[in-house]
Amino acid sequence: MSELTALESLIEMGFPRGRAEKALTLTGNQGIEAAMDWMMELVAQKQREREEREEREALERERQRRRQGQELSAARQRLQEDEMRRAAEERRREKAEELAARQRVREKIERDKAERAKKYGGPVGSQPTPSATEPGPVPSSPSQEPPTKREYDQCRIQVRLPDGTSLTQTFRAREQLAAVRLYVELHRGEEPGGDQDPVQLLSGFPRRAFSEADMERPLQELGLVPSAVLIVAKKCPS
Repeated sequence: MSELTALESLIEMGFPRGRAEKALTLTGNQGIEAAMDWMMELVAQKQREREEREEREALERERQRRRQGQELSAARQRLQEDEMRRAAEERRREKAEELAARQRVREKIERDKAERAKKYGGPVGSQPTPSATEPGPVPSSPSQEPPTKREYDQCRIQVRLPDGTSLTQTFRAREQLAAVRLYVELHRGEEPGGDQDPVQLLSGFPRRAFSEADMERPLQELGLVPSAVLIVAKKCPS
């Protein structure tokens, strides 16, 4: 009868029948207090197990978070390294292209000089008129040329094109006038029909047409240093 009373008492206290019966059985039917102690210990044990499980899960989540953070940091570092590598490659490529462009310009100048020397080599030596007129402006300012050679290493040339536009470029004072003509031929606009006629360079004032012989002379020797304005005219076929 006491067992029934204990079971009923536990049920009235809110414990499930199955758990109450199991508690009474495992405690040897020693009464309500022993059964309640067993059930409270069971609840406490499950609480500890749940807390331990939650702690393990929290630790696992933290490890995953750190691992993901490390992977993200490594990915960012790889991305930065890739960007730096691409930037370095781009700088090397641009430098190589610039060097190649300069080399092409130098080769073009040499080819142009060789072609013009072959084409105009005979007539240039047989034309006394340009060489006779060249000393004309030189004696007019003999005292100015020596300081110009000493003071200026560069020359700023403005070239006025037939269409009204202009080109401005800085050259070395010792560069030949042929470099200016080549610069104009490379940078002037395309003419209708796609053909580029030869150009002739004229000085602004006093008006003077530069000859093929002048193309081999340095800019400082032609009195174009430190700055000068040249006019482009189409060369009349000879």
